[in-house]
Amino acid sequence: QVQLVESGGGLVQPGGSLRLSCAASGSIFSINDMGWYRQAPGKERELVAGITSGGRTRYIDSVKGRFSISRDNAKNTVYLQMNSLKAEDTAVYYCNAKILVKLAAPPANYWGQGTQVTVSS
Repeated sequence: QVQLVESGGGLVQPGGSLRLSCAASGSIFSINDMGWYRQAPGKERELVAGITSGGRTRYIDSVKGRFSISRDNAKNTVYLQMNSLKAEDTAVYYCNAKILVKLAAPPANYWGQGTQVTVSS
């Protein structure tokens, strides 16, 4: 079964940086879109950044210019470089990937376990 394993979360001061990683493993034929979501206490989950299989990216307005999503297709891994972090970025971050497991079925979304990012002085 497909698994997405995240790493890189932690505590950082405002203005600092973190780099999140998410590696997919298991029965994978191909991966198309990948992305990072976050959920802060009392708020709904939101898509922070997404990247297509061809490398096209998109970001939520609040992180544009500060966050950068990238992927390494050979490693089935997606990254989120987070710079100039603000307290408002504090949330649990989840990676997501749309993965084709077998040709007879359509791609399905898979989720990482979540990693806590806390921005506080």
